[in-house]
Amino acid sequence: MSKTNEIAPSYHAHIYFDSDSRDRAWALKERVGDTFPEAEVGRFHEKNVGPHPRWSCQVGFPLAMFAAIVPWLMLNRDGLTIFLHPETGDTLAEHEQFPLWMGEILPLKLDQYRK
Repeated sequence: MSKTNEIAPSYHAHIYFDSDSRDRAWALKERVGDTFPEAEVGRFHEKNVGPHPRWSCQVGFPLAMFAAIVPWLMLNRDGLTIFLHPETGDTLAEHEQFPLWMGEILPLKLDQYRK
C-alpha cells in the first residue's frame, strides 16, 4: 500500500491492560461490543501476544466505522492505553509508521516483522 493517496480498508484497535486494569478493560471490551455490534471484538489475552508489550484485546473494524468508533474510544477508554493501526498488508509499517495512540505510547516488539 502506498503512503500517498490511499486509505486502509480496515483497522485494529488494541486495548492494553494489566492485572490492575483488567476489570476496566473487560468492561470496555463489553461496552465496545454492545455499542458497535458490527465490530469484531477479539479474544481477551491475559498475556503478551505478538508485538504487544501488555495484555490486550483487539477490536477490528472497517473504514466505514472509523469516524464513529475512534472518537468513542477516545472518550470512553477509562484511562486505558489504546494502540490503533490500519490494515495495509505491511505489518511492520502498520505498527511502526502508521499507528495512532490513545494514552501512553509504549515500545512495541517489532523485530519479528523486520526482514
